[in-house]
Amino acid sequence: MTTVFIISAPSGSGKSTLVSRLLAGVPRLLFSVSYTTRAVRGHEVDGQSYRFVRREDFERMIAGDEFLEWAQVFGNYYGTHRGILEQAQATGCDVVLDIDVQGAGQLKKRIPDAVTVFILPPSRQVLEERLRARGEDPDEVIERRLREAAGEIRKYKDYDYVLINRDLAESDAVLSAIVRGERVRRTRIEDQIGPVLETFRV
Repeated sequence: MTTVFIISAPSGSGKSTLVSRLLAGVPRLLFSVSYTTRAVRGHEVDGQSYRFVRREDFERMIAGDEFLEWAQVFGNYYGTHRGILEQAQATGCDVVLDIDVQGAGQLKKRIPDAVTVFILPPSRQVLEERLRARGEDPDEVIERRLREAAGEIRKYKDYDYVLINRDLAESDAVLSAIVRGERVRRTRIEDQIGPVLETFRV
């Protein structure tokens, strides 16, 4: 059975780096590439970072109920296509989704047993430093992201796990442990324990 892992964080919290390390270090994980109408940034590649589509195409997919969840953030659409679940089930993988708190709330309603992880920066100051170090946004955008982060952080209680990203290696280990631990917890008893119990039958 496919498990869905939802990972959210304010922009600049190190979420993308942690997700990349998770996918590289834990087998049988399939990353859901979100659809978006925003412009390509920096070295982003279509189909890897996001699936970049026109606004009218995204709205057509909304009308066709093609998304598990979708949201409008900073004037652009973002969404998770339904096809990712079929792909995961066909390949025997679990799904990792990198989505914001709005999309996470929608998806949790559709998939109640999804595992949710919220990644926090150590402080507002550290978050601002990380945003400025990226060199992608002007001051007004950074200030807007910080205001948005303040609202997102208040949603942490809605998540199963909260991870404070103070140290990359430590956070990587914790996130991997969450995924591996949930897999053990959710493994069907008859698949793992059943065969052992059979050996004790007389």
